[in-house]
Amino acid sequence: MSLRQKAIKGIIWSVIQSWGRQAISFIVFAALARLLDPEAFGLVALASVFLAFVQVFLDQGFVNAIIQREELHPEHLDTAFWTNLGIGAVLTVLGFFLGEPVSRLFGESQLTPIIQCLSLTFLFSALINVQEAIFRRNLNFKALAVRELLAVSIGGCIGIISALSGLGVWSLVNQQLVSSLVQVFVLWLASDWRPKLSFSIKHFKDLFFFGVNVIGINFLNFFNTRSDDLLIGYFLGSVALGYYSIAYRLLQVVTQLIIGVINGLAMPIFSRLQKEPEKLHHAFYKGIHFSSLIAFPVFLGLSVLAPELIVVLFGEKWIPSIPVMQILNLVGVLYAGFYFNSPMLMAIGKPNWQLGLTFIQAICNVTAFAIAVRWGIVAVAAAYAIRSYLMAPFTIWLVQKLTQISIKTYLHQYTAPLIGSLAMSISIIGIRHFSGNILSPNIFLLVSITFGSVLYLATISQLDSEFIREMKELFYSMSSKSIKRNSQGL
Repeated sequence: MSLRQKAIKGIIWSVIQSWGRQAISFIVFAALARLLDPEAFGLVALASVFLAFVQVFLDQGFVNAIIQREELHPEHLDTAFWTNLGIGAVLTVLGFFLGEPVSRLFGESQLTPIIQCLSLTFLFSALINVQEAIFRRNLNFKALAVRELLAVSIGGCIGIISALSGLGVWSLVNQQLVSSLVQVFVLWLASDWRPKLSFSIKHFKDLFFFGVNVIGINFLNFFNTRSDDLLIGYFLGSVALGYYSIAYRLLQVVTQLIIGVINGLAMPIFSRLQKEPEKLHHAFYKGIHFSSLIAFPVFLGLSVLAPELIVVLFGEKWIPSIPVMQILNLVGVLYAGFYFNSPMLMAIGKPNWQLGLTFIQAICNVTAFAIAVRWGIVAVAAAYAIRSYLMAPFTIWLVQKLTQISIKTYLHQYTAPLIGSLAMSISIIGIRHFSGNILSPNIFLLVSITFGSVLYLATISQLDSEFIREMKELFYSMSSKSIKRNSQGL
């Protein structure tokens, strides 16, 4: 099977995995948001800050190293597994003993048992990191899709049952623990690889010298993505963090839904093409273009429709999350293209440059959040957005310098999606203005999403007819191959 065929098959299973997981996850998330109060989400978000920091040191960057390596030996896999398992066990014990000091730091006594229980996820993750790397390296996303769908479904059911039983914050804890445990069982059943009792210093060094940069990147990414939670939880408390985390969770769900599908394939595909610059650049442009066509209208649409969406989906108790959601989704627009920068730099063997870029972003984020937190969660969200857009030109320049892409071609990928999304957003604002209070929130959402989607598709069909033609050809090609396989099986 060619790389193109593997990529298409991988995209299909990634779509099933990401969209299926996020759809189920969102349903569970909406149900739990109605059943639980903001404090429950804030407490778990605080625990997650500590857990995310410790998680940085679990992987050692071995997963990315396994995917990126041109030559991979069995000793690499065995060494990575036993290293991860040992570190996972140590971190689980560490989490148990640090639960109480962390809870005292935030002034939340309920945090201690939550952190102690969720620390088991370190051990669960260590058991499947290598299997996941093997599947991703081989572009075999079927097992990963099955794992995600079963885990989120079973974990979600347990979470909802726990919430209905009145377990409060423990509903969210039970959900995460069960989901992690299901992932372990599924991947071990799906994988035919089993670790041997061997450890190689030589092969450890092969992985570590690449992975040490990944550790640094993950460490800095913690401050990029969690310093806002840390500062809000410390200075404003768990309730304010609950409102913020709901809005941020929506950003994460949508990001994974529309960008994570392609981004999950980016590094293995880019790595295969690292010695063919023209094909690598072409794949990079196509990934950005395709994700922007989907991401731009969704993120801008969510920002414009946030007042109605929050009330309809979660209830009026979450109204303080509306302005945060509106601002954070403006950052999501940047994710459409920038999510591919890290896989690109990793694939061409430049993790040290990604480390430097992440360091600069982390310093800017922590500084901006520390200044803004005194004015509340809306100010923190605004600080994140301002920092992201101010740094965007520098990020683009750095990627161009290292990969020799064409800036003109790169920016052209955003043109049609941006124009179409702005037209859609303006039309929705117009509908809200002229309809006043005549339409109920449900009807307004239905009318706005329908009209906005039609207008966006009409605009794209005029501005980006070549891409529409390519998608049609790909669809017909896949359909004809499917029909041919079915006819041969009769």
